Amino acid sequence: MMMARVLHAGSAAGPVIVLDEPLSFWGAYNPRDGKIVDTHHPQSGLCLGGHILLLPETRGSGSAPGGIAEAIRLGTAPLGILMITPDINIAIGAAVAAKLYGRSCPVLSVTATDYDMLKLATHISIANDGQITI
Repeated sequence: MMMARVLHAGSAAGPVIVLDEPLSFWGAYNPRDGKIVDTHHPQSGLCLGGHILLLPETRGSGSAPGGIAEAIRLGTAPLGILMITPDINIAIGAAVAAKLYGRSCPVLSVTATDYDMLKLATHISIANDGQITI
């Protein structure tokens, strides 16, 4: 069990997907089907929906909140997002989706040491207060 920094609160549990490289949720990710569409990303074609997503950081722009909010609305987004480098854009997108659509996707930041441990997990549970259980 470990504690994370909560960027957007929520609870979730599910299987883990770990990305090898940063990802942009605007242009590199298709919110309609939840797949990585950036042909240069090493995991292009991978569907993130229904999983707890681990990535060291995001790549992106101010448009990322729209991409993640739309994916949450459609039910194609990750169940939760854990990263080392906090990204306010992803947290804003999750907050917008919660407010407008009543759908939650917790967004958390963890230390590099905790991230290395979490990468080895097959299933993660996230509590509202940021507690993570493997």
